[in-house]
Amino acid sequence: MCGRFSFVTTLEKVAKDLGTHLESDGDLLQSYNVAPTQKSYVITDKEPHLLQAFYWGLVPHWSKTPKLSGQLINARKETVLTKPSFRESVRQRRCLVVVDSFYEWKQSAHGKQPYRIRMEDNSTMCFAGIWDSCVINQKQVFSFAILTQEADEQMATIHNRMPVFLPVEKDRNQWLGKMSEQELAHFLAPLRTCPLTIAAVSPSVNSVKNNGPHLHTVYVPPPTLF
Repeated sequence: MCGRFSFVTTLEKVAKDLGTHLESDGDLLQSYNVAPTQKSYVITDKEPHLLQAFYWGLVPHWSKTPKLSGQLINARKETVLTKPSFRESVRQRRCLVVVDSFYEWKQSAHGKQPYRIRMEDNSTMCFAGIWDSCVINQKQVFSFAILTQEADEQMATIHNRMPVFLPVEKDRNQWLGKMSEQELAHFLAPLRTCPLTIAAVSPSVNSVKNNGPHLHTVYVPPPTLF
């Protein structure tokens, strides 16, 4: 799964790394510790040249009591085409979730140790995502979820799931383009991975109250007695 990530970059770098012209829907929100129910950035199939800030945690438009609960932050690619919460969005409303890195945790002798995972070449990272919009308190609210898949050999040392990576422009364009259900199933079938750099970071990232460059600093856990 993916439960926390960071977005600390510029519009120019994102556009350059993705090889496309981009505009933004306002001044960029920078965060070293993006958590569910907070806003972060996506590129949607409806606005493929616009970086937009949506809430993390999908709220389907048909929800009887819509609210930003952060319950639907991830969608398993194996069931996204059939699960009621996701099946309409994956057919009609797909997006790229744009980050500079994400965090995952591994149990250690000192508790859960967080790791920061980023592209090996430090380029912008894109996940396959889905989005939706609904009305909450008489206001139009846009939200998204990240697709996840089984971990590859590198990520499996930390967790058994990981985001669906889209590092290749052709795949990003296809994800944002029109596809039939059969084409979607074919697109999602292979393991989608990329070269990664994985490094331990400070346990400070465990609290959503903490934010700042120190969360990206490589951390050396204290030695154990055994």
